[in-house]
Amino acid sequence: MLKEIDNLEKYLRDAGIKPSIQRLKIFEYLVGSNSHPTVESIYSALSSQIPTLSKTTVYNTLKLFQQQGIVIIINIEDNETRFDADISYHGHFKCTVCKEVKDFPIPKHEQIEALDGHDISESHFYIKGICAKCKELNK
Repeated sequence: MLKEIDNLEKYLRDAGIKPSIQRLKIFEYLVGSNSHPTVESIYSALSSQIPTLSKTTVYNTLKLFQQQGIVIIINIEDNETRFDADISYHGHFKCTVCKEVKDFPIPKHEQIEALDGHDISESHFYIKGICAKCKELNK
């Protein structure tokens, strides 16, 4: 679902974001990950590459990315915020066993007849359950 981005620096500039090394690395990590990472997991993955990186910088960068419309925030659990560089309209499934979050396609809200005449500014579709892999392991 995530469209190919040839030049991350240009993509950030086109989104109105000055592409610092930290911002580039954080966005590169998001684009290359389908795990829907948290601030903590991004920090853990990048702190060895960028010694000056702080969790605050990761948080502020992700907030900027969200404000500029190049990432979406996923709040499937009250105590967990994840980030997704795939800004296309899609749903998320979280396995209650392995905690993995997976994307799945859903119809656009313009196709939901019950909402005809409504102006939708934001929508999220989350499902929780047990993924096929965990279900097979627990047989």
